[in-house]
Amino acid sequence: MSGRPMPCSTAEISSLFLFEKLSAEQLDRLCSAGRVELFDPGPVFAEGDPATCFYVMIEGTVVMSRRVGSDDIEVSRTSQPGVYAGAVMAYLGDGKPQRYINSLRVSEPTRFFVLPAESFANFIHEWFPMAVHLLEGLTLGAQTFQQAIGQRERLLALGSLSAGLTHELNNPAAAAVRATASLRDRAAHMRNKLSAIASDPYHRDALKALVDLQERTAERVSKAPPLSPLEASDREDELADWLDDHGIQNGWQIAPTFVQGGLDVDWLEQIAAAVDEEILQSAFECLNYTVETELLMSEIEDSTTRISHLVDAAKQYSQLDRAPYQVTDVHEFLDSTLLMLSGKIGPQIEVVKEYDRSVPRVPAYPAELNQVWTNLIDNAVFAIKSAGGEGTLTVRTAIEHDRLLVEFRDTGPGVPAEIRGRIFDPFFTTKPVGEGTGLGLDISWRIVVNKHHGDLKVESVPGDTRFQVLLPLTATEPDTEPDSVADTAQEPS
Repeated sequence: MSGRPMPCSTAEISSLFLFEKLSAEQLDRLCSAGRVELFDPGPVFAEGDPATCFYVMIEGTVVMSRRVGSDDIEVSRTSQPGVYAGAVMAYLGDGKPQRYINSLRVSEPTRFFVLPAESFANFIHEWFPMAVHLLEGLTLGAQTFQQAIGQRERLLALGSLSAGLTHELNNPAAAAVRATASLRDRAAHMRNKLSAIASDPYHRDALKALVDLQERTAERVSKAPPLSPLEASDREDELADWLDDHGIQNGWQIAPTFVQGGLDVDWLEQIAAAVDEEILQSAFECLNYTVETELLMSEIEDSTTRISHLVDAAKQYSQLDRAPYQVTDVHEFLDSTLLMLSGKIGPQIEVVKEYDRSVPRVPAYPAELNQVWTNLIDNAVFAIKSAGGEGTLTVRTAIEHDRLLVEFRDTGPGVPAEIRGRIFDPFFTTKPVGEGTGLGLDISWRIVVNKHHGDLKVESVPGDTRFQVLLPLTATEPDTEPDSVADTAQEPS
């Protein structure tokens, strides 16, 4: 976009604060290299276009905006003469093509002094060589500093996740080890019992009936319905009385195992009818080992399945075997993140999932969105625990205005109104020293807004804080976040 050319007056441009210290010769060279243009209300340059010019407003009103999804969000409006925008980083000369990171328009007829980016870079290098070196150092230093702090934030999150995952893996692994040791002991007892039975002159049909009962009992154990503590206690008393009435020794020890395996009095009656009375004691002892063995194998299966699910969740979370950009179901990654953080969330916080399973899959960078989910869940958990430790974390998905909404709602104390506008600023944190870097929400904002062209916002009152992530439903050109905080300097100053 270009305006109507107008005469360049050195007296006029010397009144702008950027140029007020320049010599008459330097002002002449500026007017020769640049131009004055008058723009009617409308766009001056657009976000994403090559940054070819440096603009300094002489008079008028400028409006700066950033693209969020399909919307242009106004970020700055001013009528202050001398504000500048455009190719302000051209002097770096790093060989990387510069692009406008925002859009500029004017709301009334506005005059600019316009300098080509190449000329601007040449003047800066010629007139202010030491300043260029200082600015380069500051820019690169800011990049390195933010990358280091961002890496520390990711390492802190990884450490927290690793600790949680280790805790979650330890419980089923320990259970599997205990169950395996018990299973070996029960198998040895069963072998001894079978050896004793085989050494006695039992009829072949009786032994066959006993083996058949073992098979049927094992099948029944696998289908045992859950009982309440009161129901289990009543059935234990009932089975213990039956066993005592039928002369079975140590019936009070066998009864709890039978109840856990889903056996009842009717089943015991079937056993008594199927075997001779002389081997009834041995039959019940064998069946006790059978039930214990089946229960232990179920415990091992449950524990190893839990470990497998945790490993799958870690793999899903890290996205080690996935393409970085893909069309994905956000629910899979929300679930994996919640599972990875379950140790940190703890039993006192209730997690409620209000998923709209009908929402479509969306194009995204899942590994980076997992970082967003981690940051938002971690903040919600911290807020709840700071208010007493008990509360509810609700994760909701829905369609809102042609975008996918992922909302994290907590019952913590809320975000005070006086700091709500600062929570996405780099290095701002309300956590105690050593517990937060102040980059979690800043990184999340960059991932959602800059990389996914989405939006991240917060609504908060005491007892109801909602962080809302809005993602486009259709693919946009993959984008990257600004290389450093210095990139934002292209806004009017």
